[in-house]
Formats: sequence, C-alpha cells, structure tokens
Amino acid sequence: MSLLKRIESARPGAAPDAGSSLPVPSPGASPTQQPGASPSPATPGRLMPQAPVRESFRDVKFRIQNRVIQDLDPRLDLSNQVEVRRQIEEIFGRVIDEEGLALTRAERVRMLEQITDEIIGLGPLEPLLRDESVSEVMVNGPRQVYVERSGRLELTNVVFQNDDHVMRIIDRIISPIGRRVDESSPMVDARLTDGSRVNAIIPPLSLVGPVITIRKFSASPFTVEDLVRFGTATPDMFEFLRASVEARLNVFVSGGTGSGKTTTLNVLSSFIPNDERIVTIEDAAELQLRQEHVVTLESRPPNIEGRGAIPIRELVRNSLRMRPDRIIVGECRAGEALDMLQAMNTGHDGSMSTGHANSPRDMLSRLETMVLMAGVDLPVRAIREQIASAVDLIVHQARLKDGTRRITNITEVQGMEGDVIVMQDVFVFEQTGVLEGKIQGRLKPTGIRPKFVEKFEVQGIHLPPGLFGFSY
Repeated sequence: MSLLKRIESARPGAAPDAGSSLPVPSPGASPTQQPGASPSPATPGRLMPQAPVRESFRDVKFRIQNRVIQDLDPRLDLSNQVEVRRQIEEIFGRVIDEEGLALTRAERVRMLEQITDEIIGLGPLEPLLRDESVSEVMVNGPRQVYVERSGRLELTNVVFQNDDHVMRIIDRIISPIGRRVDESSPMVDARLTDGSRVNAIIPPLSLVGPVITIRKFSASPFTVEDLVRFGTATPDMFEFLRASVEARLNVFVSGGTGSGKTTTLNVLSSFIPNDERIVTIEDAAELQLRQEHVVTLESRPPNIEGRGAIPIRELVRNSLRMRPDRIIVGECRAGEALDMLQAMNTGHDGSMSTGHANSPRDMLSRLETMVLMAGVDLPVRAIREQIASAVDLIVHQARLKDGTRRITNITEVQGMEGDVIVMQDVFVFEQTGVLEGKIQGRLKPTGIRPKFVEKFEVQGIHLPPGLFGFSY
C-alpha cells in the first residue's frame, strides 16, 4: 500500500468517545484566567463567563494526527520505516509547539506512538501485537477487544473509533497479499508479515461489526526446549518423535482449535534433515521451516468474478510433480485428504499434516469423512485400508481447562483387523488431579513397543533403553 493511501486510511472519521481530558483555553476567557479557576461573580446586564472547555485526549490526538498527515510528504517510501518515523516525529513536535499544548512527557510519548501506529501500523492493535505475552487477539467489533494470555481470555481497554476504523485496519492487513473483503466476499484468511494468522469476517455475516482474529506466532519459532519447558511434552517423547521423523514415518497432528497443532507441526518439521526437498502447502503460510531447501505454496481464493480459485487439493496434486522428499500440508479439511493419503502410499514417506479432532480415533474417522468429501465413491473398507497403510503415527494435542497445551497421546496406527483400524498408544497424559486451578498429571510411556521400531534400527536410529517404560 502506498504512503498516500496509507495516510488517507489513517484519517479519523466520526468523533471518538471521551478519554482523559486535556485543558484548552475557552473562547472569550480572560488570558490571565487559569484553567479550572473560579470565575468572577456575574454583574447585572452581563453574561456569566463560560467554564473552560476540556478536550479529551483522543480529541486532541485526532486533531494533531490530521495536521501531521497533512504535512507528511506523500512521496515517502513506506518501506523506509526509519525515515517515515523520523518525519512523523519531527512534524509532531512542531505541531505540538504550535498548538501550545501542555502535555506531560508520558502523554507526549503515548500520543506520538498512537499517531505513528495509525499512519504506518495497525492502529490500536499494535501494542497488543508487540506484547509477547499475548498469543491471540480477538476484535469483536469496534468496542470489544479480547486477548489470550497463558491460555486465558482477557478483556482489554483497547477500542476503535467505529466500524470504518476496524475496516481500515482489515484492509491494511489483506491488501499487501492481494486479498479482499467486501459484502460479496465477507470472509477472508490472511497473514501478517511475521507469519501470524489472521481471519476477518464483516457485516452482514457479523452482527457485531467487523471481527478480526489474529493468532500470533513468535518471531523466533518455538523449539523442543521451549515446549518441554511449557510442559507440552517430555524430552523422551520428543526423542521418539525425532526418530519417527528421521525414519520417514507419516505423521498426523490432531487436536481442537487453538490446541497448538501448527506449533507442534513446526517443531516436528525441524527434525527433517537439511538435505531433503520439502514442499509446504497451506491456506495462509504459517509454517516457519529452517531448512534451506523449502518450497512454500499457498492456496488462492476466487477473484471478484468468482474465478481463479486454487484450492489446497490442486496444490497437493501439483506438488507430486515437483520431486518432493517431504510434503507438509498445513491442515487437511476436505478432499485434499484423499490426495495426501495417496501421496503417502506412493513413495512420499515422511509427509505430515494436521487435522481437527477430539482424539486419535476421531482423527481417523475425520479422515474417512474428508476422503468422502473428495467426491470419489469408495467403499468404507477401501478408505480405511488406505488410511491404515498411509498413516503411521498420530500426535494428539489438547488445550486443557487451565489453558495449558499438552500432547495427550502419541498413537501408533498398527493396521487393519477385520473392518477396524487397530491403534495403540505409545505415550499418554495421565491426569492425577487439580491443584489451585491447575491440572496436575504426567506424560508417560505406556510400556508398549511400537511395531515400527524395527524400521528405526534398519536405518541406524537407536533409541535409549527404557524409553518406552522398560528395557529391551
């Protein structure tokens, strides 16, 4: 977005609500009269002097913001953030001096930050996005903004001016990646420059005004050590998962919304050797792979005429012609599950994906349903045989009631017995109680040795004795 368009979108519209007040001289007041001083008694035939008008902080900010915007050079290169900020700060200081405003140092810094965020950032959302303790930002219309901290929701004091103000922020997010949102297409998925996932839905589908949901991602991807520190999994579990990825097992990461599936998939992908060609396929690119040879593909929504859409399923098919060593699909939601299973069954071992499910068994049931969504008339047994042959391991993650995220099951898919897919837990989370609102429990091996351990040994991958709860 050009600086001129960015400046125009930052211009405030309707009058804001009241905030902290700043004194300004009232018309007709005596120059020597101090703000807040008692007026002299009225004399017959003369009007009582008006009380000094107190202007809210937001009113002053918007007035100063308009003047800064008018004086900015529209030819400035927006990518040169240092120069843009320098010019905003210079103009801001001059305007404050000309207005003669008595601002404290804290108010001056706060106003400059807010004006800068409105002109070149995402307005009121910028402080929340900079806060590393915030993992999710939820804008429910202009007057209600929630955040998630440590798995808990908190209402913030952040407000927007009106619906148009929220719409301007949505436009700033989606314009750089060529997406759109309007009455004909009132939902959109996008991403921020740091990879954070964004979803926006606007009226008439939303009855509370424009809604924005931002799933933040850390500037530096989480590592195994981070997840162990958070209690998501144990070192032994990650030792096993590392061996599974290096041995080219096909893995699905399952879990509910917000359970941390993408984060876990990102960590699992870090175990892939650096000499392999990886193709990632997502709706909105979120994965942050550190390997050198990575090709990132992103689906495309339809244009304004309803044409030109490229769904994930077509990208999966195309990826088979790109000589991938590994295919990683951000999430299987529909018919692409069939193409993913076929790829896993035709030599593309070591592929990974995520899916929404409440348990490992539910993940298999959902895969059956998604295969049927591909429009191919296959008997259920044939679908189950495809799943049992393709998927080796399911890593199930859950967000518990206290907000913590745990890997609750690492489950082996062993094969078919009759018409049923046989599964066996290798590691499980065992809850022991609740203490001061925190769920107590332990992640432990079940004592069962997976069948595919022999595959590890053939490839020279040796796990420490006792990893599964016994020596062997």
